[in-house]
Amino acid sequence: MNILKNKTSIIVAIFTLLFSGTLFASEGAKGWDMTNSTVGFFALAIFGFAYLLVMAEEFTHLRKSKPVIIAAGIIWGSIAWVAGQHGMSVEAEQAVRHNLLEYAELMLFLLVAMTYVNSMEERNIFDALRAWLVKSGFGFRALFWITGILAFFISPIADNLTTALLMCAVIMAVGGDNKKFVSIACINIVVAANAGGAFSPFGDITTLMVWQKGMVEFWTFFALFIPSAVNFLVPAAIMHFAIPNVKPEAVGEDVQMQRGAKRIIALFFLTIGTAVSFHNFLHMPPVIGMLTGLGYLQLFGFFLKKTAHLDNSRPDNAEHDGQMGSPVAFDVFNPVARAEWDTLLFFYGVVLCVGGLGFLGYLGLASEVMYTQWGATSANITVGVLSAIVDNIPVMFAVLTMNPDMSIGQWLLVTLTAGVGGSLLSIGSAAGVALMGQARGKYTFFGHLKWAPAIALGYAASIYVHLLVNSAYFT
Repeated sequence: MNILKNKTSIIVAIFTLLFSGTLFASEGAKGWDMTNSTVGFFALAIFGFAYLLVMAEEFTHLRKSKPVIIAAGIIWGSIAWVAGQHGMSVEAEQAVRHNLLEYAELMLFLLVAMTYVNSMEERNIFDALRAWLVKSGFGFRALFWITGILAFFISPIADNLTTALLMCAVIMAVGGDNKKFVSIACINIVVAANAGGAFSPFGDITTLMVWQKGMVEFWTFFALFIPSAVNFLVPAAIMHFAIPNVKPEAVGEDVQMQRGAKRIIALFFLTIGTAVSFHNFLHMPPVIGMLTGLGYLQLFGFFLKKTAHLDNSRPDNAEHDGQMGSPVAFDVFNPVARAEWDTLLFFYGVVLCVGGLGFLGYLGLASEVMYTQWGATSANITVGVLSAIVDNIPVMFAVLTMNPDMSIGQWLLVTLTAGVGGSLLSIGSAAGVALMGQARGKYTFFGHLKWAPAIALGYAASIYVHLLVNSAYFT
């Protein structure tokens, strides 16, 4: 799922469009154009200031959800005040309720997915995989490809942040003081994790939004598999030759998965199947299927609790007592509590802020400039470039709110570019930001920037391949 990128603000793009001189009323506001009004400028300023605080989170240590939540309340409060003076209180209320419903569906969907990922982490599934890779004795070049490929295929199921941290832990454990290997391998992991999330409805918040909005059917997303693979493979093939051709000494210890680990993985896939079935066959929101799947996990957690005595009787417990593999009673509400609540609440603030700007007419303005004057292909490619410096969630939510008249091929294109564009810079995705902290001093902004031309080549190649192999979707 491409979970959040603590960078600059979309306000830059909005101001650019604002002063282009073209005014266009928001469709969601039923013709209420306030783009040239005091309340409009005030809302833009509030959103811009809030996003400056988000961008400065690393220095201020102020959680990113706090400024955008307050900004959302101020923006909609000012809208309600002015709307009441214009006799549009009902329209404003309907608009904010619509935004709130959209947020609730996505938030609950993400909460279930995060709970399953946290449950798998609690059962030592990821630690066991990491330990196996560390002790296997692969050479640097082999490990470069193994971690990249695993990141590409794990991120469509888990989020790109969890995937990147897992693979980086392997790189750090094996690479040691080899700064060159760690730096290039981390770049490869970031690119692979972002690319892998682009072809799955569950791989990124942006793809999830596009699917739940009904713009692209579930199985149609997998048409992006080949373009996403190209996005990962092109820079990886170039960076391969810079990897030291040495084989480090195998290190590490065994980590045992806890009881029920494999069954939780099976339940997660069953939950995904339930969500898809609710959407495709019953024509219900996918979140209903996901919440049903949370019930599966709750029942299984009850079973694990009632049979906890079996953990103490396992023959390997004496050997692993006090280690990562020792048994721990499973409580489903612990994974729920460890969900990324700051991310979920940040998402609320973004959805409400962007929804407010849409009600005021700014998204209609942006749609006119980008999708009418520039053309869909140019606009969608630009969205990907913007996602390297602007959080892709407000960008994609803005595009969905604009709802430009595009073919399925164009919706797939903007899904691809918004997902993989963040790889162009180390600050362009949650994975990159996290790895700069985890591999501090070895994986850096300028180290990533050095390989930006190779990553940009992969970005361009993936777009070209999509336009070529998925041409049928553009008709």
